[in-house]
Amino acid sequence: VQLQASGGGLVQAGGSLRLSCAASGRTFSDHAMGWFRQAPGKEREFVSIISWNAGTTLYADSVKGRFTISRDNAKNTVSLQMNSLKPEDTAVYYCAARFSRSSTVVAGEKYYRWWGQGTQVTVSS
Repeated sequence: VQLQASGGGLVQAGGSLRLSCAASGRTFSDHAMGWFRQAPGKEREFVSIISWNAGTTLYADSVKGRFTISRDNAKNTVSLQMNSLKPEDTAVYYCAARFSRSSTVVAGEKYYRWWGQGTQVTVSS
């Protein structure tokens, strides 16, 4: 799977951004999709996961209630709507894919074989 993330940018605290990830190369609906992020000087961390049919979603506690993951299998895209952004959300955000048609999703990045190039999100205070 080739993944292309977009939608990052600079936003003030309290603002919103919508990230998108376009997939190609394999059957998109055969894959669980995830968003991960890496802040400067920190390890990459899980943000949100969505199962192949959007039946299951999972969020990190730090973004629960503020971020919403969604997917459109007809358009081969996965999105992350980010509201009420905080300076601590500043990071490079990566989309990732895992071959899975299970309703069970996993958050560990080691389970995701394909990765996009990342898009920078900067939240100013």
